[in-house]
Amino acid sequence: MKLHELKPNEGKKKDKKRVSRGIAAGQGKTAGRGTKGQKSRSGEGGHLYRQGGNLPFYRRLPFMRGEGFRPINRVTYNEVNLEKLSVFKAGTDVTPALLAEKKMLHKNSNPVVILGNGDLNKALTVTAHRFSKTAKQKIEAAGGKIIVIE
Repeated sequence: MKLHELKPNEGKKKDKKRVSRGIAAGQGKTAGRGTKGQKSRSGEGGHLYRQGGNLPFYRRLPFMRGEGFRPINRVTYNEVNLEKLSVFKAGTDVTPALLAEKKMLHKNSNPVVILGNGDLNKALTVTAHRFSKTAKQKIEAAGGKIIVIE
């Protein structure tokens, strides 16, 4: 069997019904819509905001703007730049607990990510949940060490 020999099973595919093609075609004149009335017109069904006295569809939906459309499992990190780590002495073991103690975290319960903005001239052992590529390079270039919390 070759690709050009493939075809759907017998009776699986039907041709689309072509309506309004004259009386002999069987679906001429009213095109299977009956006669007169809203449902016989094109674009029937109205609009979502016009429902004849009922509360419109868009007003029945809950208010889900901004905060409501955030993904449920999204992780919000505490972002700490390298320039902020310059306050620590060389050889310090920088952990999320130490950062929280120094009030460098927005929310202590969130995981910590170290970003590479700024320079680091001291050898620090930095423990965090995530590191950016530039932060890794700069910490290791200064003679420091990184530890990733799983």
